[in-house]
Amino acid sequence: MASPTTESADPGQVGRRRFLTYLVAAPTLTVATKLTADAVAPSVAEASIPTLPQPAEILDLGDVLTLSCVPTAGLLVLEMTADGRARLQLPRCEVGQGISTANAMLVAEELDLPLDRVDVVLADARTELLFNQLTGGSNTMRSLYDPVRVTAATARARMMAAAGAQWGTDASRLSTRDGAVWAPDGRKAGYGTLAGPASRSGLSIGVVQPKAESAHALVGTPTSRKDARAMVTGKQVYTLDLDVPGANPVMVRRPPTINGTVKKVNNEAAVRAMPGIIDIAVVKTGVAVMAETFGQALDGKDALDVTWGPGTVDGENNETIKKKLHDAALPFVVPPLLTQYVDGEFDFAFASHAPMESNSAVADVREGSATIWAGLKSPIVAKQTIAQELGLPENQVTVHVQQGGGSFGRRLFFDAALEAAHISQAMKKPVRLMWSRIDDMRHGRARAASHHKIRATFALGQVLTFEHRVASVETDWSHGLGEILTAFAAKLPVAGNLSFAQTVFLLTIKSPYNFGVTTQLLNEVPLKFHTSAWRSVYSANTRGAEEIMVDEIAAKLGKDPLQFRREFIKADRQRAVLDKVAELGQWGKKMPKGFAQGIAVHGEYKSYTACLVELDARDPKHPRVTKATIAVDVGKPVNPRGIQAQMLGGLTDAISTTLTAGLHIDKGLPLEGSYSQFHYARQKNSPPDVTVHVMPAGGSDIGGAGELGLPAPVGAIANAYARATGIKPRSFPITFPVDFEPFPR
Repeated sequence: MASPTTESADPGQVGRRRFLTYLVAAPTLTVATKLTADAVAPSVAEASIPTLPQPAEILDLGDVLTLSCVPTAGLLVLEMTADGRARLQLPRCEVGQGISTANAMLVAEELDLPLDRVDVVLADARTELLFNQLTGGSNTMRSLYDPVRVTAATARARMMAAAGAQWGTDASRLSTRDGAVWAPDGRKAGYGTLAGPASRSGLSIGVVQPKAESAHALVGTPTSRKDARAMVTGKQVYTLDLDVPGANPVMVRRPPTINGTVKKVNNEAAVRAMPGIIDIAVVKTGVAVMAETFGQALDGKDALDVTWGPGTVDGENNETIKKKLHDAALPFVVPPLLTQYVDGEFDFAFASHAPMESNSAVADVREGSATIWAGLKSPIVAKQTIAQELGLPENQVTVHVQQGGGSFGRRLFFDAALEAAHISQAMKKPVRLMWSRIDDMRHGRARAASHHKIRATFALGQVLTFEHRVASVETDWSHGLGEILTAFAAKLPVAGNLSFAQTVFLLTIKSPYNFGVTTQLLNEVPLKFHTSAWRSVYSANTRGAEEIMVDEIAAKLGKDPLQFRREFIKADRQRAVLDKVAELGQWGKKMPKGFAQGIAVHGEYKSYTACLVELDARDPKHPRVTKATIAVDVGKPVNPRGIQAQMLGGLTDAISTTLTAGLHIDKGLPLEGSYSQFHYARQKNSPPDVTVHVMPAGGSDIGGAGELGLPAPVGAIANAYARATGIKPRSFPITFPVDFEPFPR
C-alpha cells in the first residue's frame, strides 16, 4: 500500500500530504483567470470549456481517511479457531450498511473458506489503532479492502506452511479449498486441526500475496447479508438487548430548549415515591430517572416538575435561521454584465437522522473503572472523552462496540454513551439508558439547515462560469474526524470548527461538469444546535441544488437535460452511468399530463452514479415517485447486493427529505417528535418499480458507496417535479406544513 508521506519525484507535482496542508491552510480555493470580454464571450463556440481540477478530484476525504489508517493497517485481528472457523475483529461499527458481510466475503475469499464459517465481530475501542476505528466517509471498504485481504492471505499461508511441516512437503505444492489444506496425493487437513500449529512463531511463510482479483469466486458476487435473518426475526442483539447484571432502565427528562440547564427539581420526593422508581439524578443534560421498567421510568420523568435555565438557541425559529443563512451567503465574483446568466436560490431544512434504534447505551461506572456498551462509530474518542469527564485513567475505561440499528452519521457522536456514564457515576449503579423517540428527534443530532445561491453565466452554448455559495448552520465535527484532519495535515490553522468544515467541504464537493471557472464556497453560521454529518454530508444539498440548476441552464440553452449533461460531463465513468440509466429508464418517453421524468448525476469517493425517476405530481402538494432507475460504478464492487441496498437507501432518504421530511424549529426546539410528525417516506411513498444496475468491475480504485446514492436522486426528483408541475422548487422539503399537534416540551 502507498505510504501517506510519498511525494512525487516530479518537483512540479504536489503530493497528497502537501496538497492537504495547502488546502486547510487556505480553506478558500482561489483560481486566477482572465475574465476579459473575449474570454467571457468568445466569438466562436467550441467544445465545453474545461474546468480546473477541484480539490476533491485530487484528494478526497476518503483518501485522507484511508491514508490515516495506513500506519495501523497491520493491527487487524483474525483468529482461526479449533472448530475450523475464522473470526475477524472488525474495527468499525456495523449499523446496517452491510460491512460485516462484505468483510466476511474478503476473508472467505482469501481463505477458501465457506462464508457461513466466517464470523465478524465488532472490536472494542482500541486506542492503539489511532485513526483506524472511525466509521464514516464511505470509507470502510476503501480502507480495509487490502488490509483484510492481506491478513486473511497471511492466515492461509500459515495454514499451508503448518500442513507442509506436518507432511514434510513444500507448502508451494499445496492448495486450499473448502476450509482445508490439500496435498497433491489427496491428503487434507482441516483448518481447525491446523490452527494450533499455524500459530507457532517460528513458522516460515515467505512473501504473502492476496489472490489475484481475476481469481475471485465470491468477491464481486451478489450475496445476502449474514445478519439478515436475525434482523427480520428479532434475534439481532442491539445495545438494550444486552443482559448486564444490575443495569436498570433509565430515561432522562430533557429541557424545553436545546442545551437548556437544570436549575431546580421541584418535586423530587413525590416522583421518588412513584411505583417502581429506584433513583433520580441531575446531570448536565437533564434529570435522569431509574426504574424497574422503562414504562415506570417514562412515567417518572414525565411527572417531574423542573425549573429550567435557558438554552443556546432559545430565540431561534425557521424564519430567523433562514434570514441568518441568507445574510451569511458569500457574494458572487462574476457580475452578469457581458453574458446571459441563470441564478437560483435554495433552502434546505434541518433533517433528523431518525435511525430506527433511538439513542441508547449501557454503562457500569465503578470507583476506579467504567465499562460502556453502545453503537459507536468513533469509539476511541468516546473512550477518551468518557475517561476525561469521569476523571478516570483511559486504560480503566472499556468500550464495547455494539451493532447499531441505523446511523446515517448519527452514531459518529457518542452522546448516549457519555450521558449513561455520567448517570451511572452519579447514581453509583449500572444503567440501561434509552432515549425516547421525542428525545431523539428534538435533542438528538440533525443535518444542519442550509441556504444555497448559484449563478451560471453562458454564451454561444457554453457555460463560462459556475459559482455556488453555501451558507449553513454550523456542523459539529468534534467526534474525531477533526483530529484526523489535524494530524494528517500537520498545519491546520487555529480557526476551530470552521477549518474542519471548510476542509471537509472542499474534500467532498466537486462538480462533474466542465463549466469553465467553477467555485464552490461554504460559510457556516455558529448557531449552537445539535448537528452532525448526515448521510452525504454537504453533498446531498449542494449537489442536489446544482443538478436542479443544470436542468435550468439546459432549458435556457434549448438543450435536452440528458444530452446537455453528456456534453459537459468530465469523466467517462460518469457519462457511462448516465447513459445506462437513460437506456434502462427509457429517458424521453411520453408521459401523461402531471407525470414527468427527472435525471441527475453525482460522483464522490472514487465512485459514480446516476438516477432517473418518474414522478406523479397530478396533485402538486402530494407528489409520488413511481419509478426509479439507478446505475452505480464503485470501481470494485465487493458485494453488488449490498451496493444495491445502499442505493435504495439513498433513494429513500432523497424521496423523504426532498418531498416531505424536515424539522420545524420553534423557540429553540424542533416541533417534530415522532415518525408521524417527521414525514419520512413510508411504503406508500416508495416507488413500486426500482432498478439498480451495478456496473461491472473496472479500474484500480475501490470507491465508497454509503453516501453516494443520495445526491443524484435529490436532483432527479426535484427536476421531475419542475417538469411535471411547471413550478421551480426552491425550498425543501417541497411539502412542509405543521400538520400535527406538537408534543409538550
